[in-house]
Amino acid sequence: MGYARRLAAGQVCRIHTYEISTGVSHLVHASSTVLYEAPNWTASGDLILNGNGLLWSVPADGSAAPRPIPLRGVPELNNDHVLAPGHETVYLSAGDGQLHAGSPAGGPVRRITSDERKMHFLHGVSPDGRTLAYVGVEEKDWSTASLWTIGADGTGDARLTPPGGIDDGPEYTPAGDWIFFNTERFGHAQIARIRPDGTGLERLTSDERVNWFPHFSPDGSLVVYLSYPPGTQGHPADLPVELRLVSADRWDSPRTVVSLPGGQGTINVNSWSPDSGSFAYVDYPVTAEART
Repeated sequence: MGYARRLAAGQVCRIHTYEISTGVSHLVHASSTVLYEAPNWTASGDLILNGNGLLWSVPADGSAAPRPIPLRGVPELNNDHVLAPGHETVYLSAGDGQLHAGSPAGGPVRRITSDERKMHFLHGVSPDGRTLAYVGVEEKDWSTASLWTIGADGTGDARLTPPGGIDDGPEYTPAGDWIFFNTERFGHAQIARIRPDGTGLERLTSDERVNWFPHFSPDGSLVVYLSYPPGTQGHPADLPVELRLVSADRWDSPRTVVSLPGGQGTINVNSWSPDSGSFAYVDYPVTAEART
């Protein structure tokens, strides 16, 4: 299905970490050959990203270059991958439209979902590790994108939201009492939340910007999300975007902490460090020579 993106002429992919206490971004790795996307942060101090349809690992301190994770028996990957509690399992979305599970160390991968009529895009794992939250797209019609949950063992597939809202990015809170996501049910994409049983839908942001992918810090105190310029359609790549930080209960007071060239791939999945002190992100600048 060709999910793997490639760098444009003169474009560079840069992996960063942002430190909450200092407000400083640290460069982890820069590449002019591989377009890396969507970092996770493991308990062992590595970042997991996708690139060229593969999964990669790189130390968050930048002490080594990225290396491919040798997964077996899985199609080309897209950029939706989430670590389970304990970080012994990584759940994956692949080019076959299905969800899979493997080890961050590599090895064989098992398929979880079986509904061929629906494309599955993973974003969240419940705190107890038993349930996955994903975006379901029926019959390849993106207007049907809505929220679903399914057991980590592939049982109990359940719809949370009806078609028509173009929902995306569902992620459980650390306490497991809410699923946060972005939706066009109120117009252009805004951040909202819903109970895991599909009740209590509530809008959280109300501004002209187009807001995507809310990610809670592990301690539940902060949320970072991706904010596009007004009028943006979907979540495209290569736009001037912002990473906005909010206290978990102060959605009326977001703070822009990073402005960057990016969008798709920058922060699609949760990338907080286990100690809640930093998060990782990716930008994609074009060199001055390439712009002239």
